[in-house]
Parts: sequence; C-alpha cells; structure tokens
Amino acid sequence: MAVLSRFSTDDPDPRPAPTTPLRLVRFGAFELDATTGELSSRETADPNQKIVLREQVFQVLLMLLERKGAIVTREEIKNRLWADDTVVDFDRGINTTIQALRRSLGDSADKPRYIETLARRGYRLTVPIEYLESVPGTALEKDRDQQQDAAATISIDARTSQRRTKLRWLVPAMLLVSAVVLVGIVFVLWRHSRSAGAPKPQRIVLAVLPFENLTGDPNKEYLADGLTEETISQLSRLNPEQLGVIARTSVMGYKHKAARLDQVGRDLSVQYVLENSLRENGDHIRLTSHLIQMKDQTHLWARDYDYPAKDILRVQDDVAKAVAEEIKLHLTSQQQAELGQSHSVKPEAFDAYLQGYYFFERNTDKDTETAGKYYERATQLDPSYALAWVGLSRVRKWQGMRGLIPTEEGYRLARKEVERALALNPNLAGAHTQMGRIKQQLDFDWAGGDASYQRAVELEPGNPEAVRGAASSAAMLGRLDEALQLDRRAVDLDRLNADSWERLAETEFFMGQLDEAAADIKKALELNPDVWPGDSMLSQIYVLQGRPQDALPEIKLVRYDHQRAYLYAIAYYALGRKKESDNALRELIHKFPQNTYEIAGVYAFRNQSDEAFEWLDRAYVQRNAGLIETKVDPLLKSLHHDPRFASQLKKLNFPI
Repeated sequence: MAVLSRFSTDDPDPRPAPTTPLRLVRFGAFELDATTGELSSRETADPNQKIVLREQVFQVLLMLLERKGAIVTREEIKNRLWADDTVVDFDRGINTTIQALRRSLGDSADKPRYIETLARRGYRLTVPIEYLESVPGTALEKDRDQQQDAAATISIDARTSQRRTKLRWLVPAMLLVSAVVLVGIVFVLWRHSRSAGAPKPQRIVLAVLPFENLTGDPNKEYLADGLTEETISQLSRLNPEQLGVIARTSVMGYKHKAARLDQVGRDLSVQYVLENSLRENGDHIRLTSHLIQMKDQTHLWARDYDYPAKDILRVQDDVAKAVAEEIKLHLTSQQQAELGQSHSVKPEAFDAYLQGYYFFERNTDKDTETAGKYYERATQLDPSYALAWVGLSRVRKWQGMRGLIPTEEGYRLARKEVERALALNPNLAGAHTQMGRIKQQLDFDWAGGDASYQRAVELEPGNPEAVRGAASSAAMLGRLDEALQLDRRAVDLDRLNADSWERLAETEFFMGQLDEAAADIKKALELNPDVWPGDSMLSQIYVLQGRPQDALPEIKLVRYDHQRAYLYAIAYYALGRKKESDNALRELIHKFPQNTYEIAGVYAFRNQSDEAFEWLDRAYVQRNAGLIETKVDPLLKSLHHDPRFASQLKKLNFPI
C-alpha cells in the first residue's frame, strides 16, 4: 500500500494534502477509515478490533487531520458540528466531544500524546500523519445533513454557577418575578378559555426562554438565570393538567442566541413562548415580559414591572393572592394556599446551592466532593434552607455508594440530611424524591419508596426529575407499562435533556424492546456524550441483540474501570472468548470486590448460578444499590427459574 504523503507537526509538509478524497489515514498508533468512521489501533492485541466513532467525534478528528498540525479553532468546530439553527450550549458540547475523542485515543488533556489544547484558541494534532489510500468519489468530510442531525449538549452554564452576586434582594426578586409572570399568563389563558366556550380547555405547553440581561453588567447573568429557573418552577406548579412548562435544561440552550421563534416552537413542540428581559436602576428592578402565541407569533400579552427592592416580598404576596382569586376555578385549595406563601432564602446560601448543583451534575467523584463543600456552606449560611440539605444528602449517598467515605457513614448522613429537609419543608418534591431513593436502595422498602416518588410527582408534576424517579420506581417493581408512560412524560417535559432519553431507554431495555432502547440511548448520547450510563447501556444492548462485537468499541468509551471490566467479561463470553471473559471477571473481583451486584450479573450471564447467588448474597449484606434492578435486570434472566431467585426477591422485600 503506497504512502501518498507524510509530514510532521513540527515541520509541516509544504505540499497540500491530496485533493483526491481519502480513505485511510494513519496518525501515531491509529488508523482512521474516513469512509466509515472506524478507528483502529496498532497497539491492541486484536488488530481487527475497531471503534466506530460517533458523528461529532468523527468530524472533529477529520478537522484535526485536515489541518496537518495547524490549529482548529473552537469557532470552526462549532460551525462544522452544528447548523445555524441548532440550539446548544456550544462550549459544553465542544468540551464533551473533545473528551470523547481523547478517550477513544487513550489520550489526556494533562499529558497529551495526540491532541494539544491551546488555551482560548483551539486544538491541534501533534503526531505525524500518513495518507495511505484514496478512493474516488469518497469525501473526507461526511454529508452535512448528518452533521445537522447531530444533537447538542445542554447543561448548566458553568459561568452562571461560578459568579457571585451581592444583591441582597436576589431571591425575593425571583419570587416576585415568578408571581408577576404568573399573573399575565394565567389571565391570558383564563380569558382565552372563557372566550372559546370549550367545556374542557386543551392542555397548553409553554416555554420560558432565558431572561435576557440588559443591566449592562455581565455579572448579573447569575441573577437572570436564577429568575429563569424560579419562573419555570412556579409556573410548572400552577395547574399541570392545563399548563405544561418545558423544563430548564431544554430552554437554557437558547441563552445568548437569537433563535427564531418558529424554530423554538418546532424544537420544543410548544404553543406559547414567554420572552423576558431584566433591567436595573439603582435599587429598582424592571422586568419586561412578552407572551407569544407560536402559530401566528402574535404577542398576546406584554407588560413592564418596576418595583423597589424593599417592597418586593410584600408585592409578591399581594400579586400571588390576586392570581389565586382570578383563577380559583382552575386551582385546588392547596394550590391557592401555596401561592400565598413567602419563601425566603439568604442570597449567599442560594449562591452556594447553585454552585453545589452545578458540580454535582458533572457526575464525577472529584466534582461531587466539591459540590458537597458548597452544599455544606449553603446549610451553614441558612440552616433552614431545605433544598440545600437535599443536595447534601445526595452527595453523601453518592460518596457512600462509591466508597469515597465509609459506606455506612455516607448512608447514615444521607438519611439524616434528607429527613431534616422534610422536617423543614414537608412539601418539597426534591426531598421526597431523595427519600424515595434511600428507602428503596438502602432499606429495600419498595412500597415506602414508591409512595415517596408518587408524592414528589403530586407536588411537582412538571418536575422531570420527580417524574423520572417515579418511572424508575415503577420499573424496578415490574410495572413497566406505567414506567414507560412516565418516561415519555419526562421526555415531553425536558426533550433536550439527555437524562430523560436515557431513562426511557432503560425502561425499554428492561422490557426487551432493544431496538427502541438502542435508538433512545443513542439520542441521549448525542445530547450529552457523558450521560450515564450511556455507553455502558449501549454495549449491553448490543450483547443482548447478539451483536457482542459491536459492544467492544462502546466499552472502550466507558469512563469507569470497574464498569469496563464488567462489560468485557460479558461481551467476551458472548463472543465465545471464555479465556478473555475469565480474565476480565478476575480483574473485576480482585480490583473491585465492592461491586458485588455487577460480579453476580456476570456469573448469571455465564450461567454459573451458584456463584451468582453467592455474590447476590454479598450484595445484600453490603446493601449494594444495584440490587434495585434485581427483579427486571435482563442479565439475571438465567436465574429466574431457580427457587433461590424467588427467595432472593422475598429477602429484598420485592412483590413476587
């Protein structure tokens, strides 16, 4: 095979890259097939083992190869990966794509072998490149339509969570704005429903776009984002049967983007959009809101609100009570009572809470530790802040589950902190969701946990996290049809959130709907390549579909060593490569003996029932969180006809 050209990044070849479309490109220890997106390494024991790169990762690698060691800017990556009308957090999307590419290459940002990061500029490839083969009519760059189909990553804006505000009226302002916006929307929708004369108004779906910061101070972005979140939260609790509100994750991608309203309507499938802007004048704030109907982009309602900071709490209560009176036919007595309540939080505690939330959502051990420090600070600044106690409970449970702190200590603290949150606010949906996790995963109290999840959904039916929790509970108890309905509801509420699609795929996986599960987990991975358990689930789906060879590239992308060992043990066994399966299982047991449920799953898949039950017993003693899947886990299917399996379910308090 002739080499067409070769060059080094230190001394670039002055000749242009071949104009004939390329097929095979070699760089460092890797070869890329530019027609299929398959990446292979000459350093692996199996030379035929290939990784099929996802579209976004593939396109970035092509850009680096095309540049011959020159810089590829982040702006160029953005333009290549996403069409003009795509709505994403571009910084997050680019970062996760580069991280996925580095994982495929066995590279790291700290000690790069292949991809060098140039701060605030972009990236470049640092190894020699060889063009090995050209194929007429094959384009190095894949079809642009495929690029436009690549989904975007939506996440909490890191800049938001890292800023501080000294405005003492931060949280009262958010409460006021929510009530003010509520007045206009409820009045318009109430008026429309009356004029239509319909006996039962159709359910309306609305999106609250991120508040636009027009104060002239970029540090007030933090306030604008807080107003967005609080407004969504207030409106979603108003009357869920008649008004659905798109969740925060799905709308924050429109921040700082002049998106066309008709595109927003199509992206989110909404009938109404609420646009907002924020201005500041001394100790006054001014909010401008526009309610827009999507079908003809008519401005149904627009109003400015200007209040001094010192009167905000009083005005908020007055407005909320007026709203309750205006729409009393549409609200329950409990909802009317809640609208009249004031919820005050110290601004510094709220700031610390948002910092904790951001780091916890990054889903790594180090970031979780950082999140715990911020949540602790929030509870110290305001001991009555129930939501911060919920956040701290989630951190302690994670740390106990991962062995970062003594397991029993982590679980004890998690229980204590969520109980305190419920004592402070028994109507906090997030606290009931966390209590549901603890009851089911730690106590094996399935009925109690299920009741907690259902209570969370009753309190906040528009909260996708609560709905996902209820779906998970229903699935674990074997109520898979009910779980599927809840999962689809969560997707409707938060259709650009990778977690919602992942949860839907998980239920489909348990139901044996493997094609649907594969499609939906791929959708989740397109939205966020780091979604958990993303690649892990996809590899298991491939194994159960009888495609274990396709699982191997996915396993390489899994971030945790113990999970990779578990998956390799399964995939190699399905391939008939028992020796390699044995080696992977041996590594799992010796290096990660605390992962008892995963070890049991491998033995069950390998039809070694005695060993499987032995490790399930160990998992029970350990209170391993994986046991919640015992009733529905497809990998345990070989155990179902063994009398010991029914005994195991009984011991775990599962309904049989």
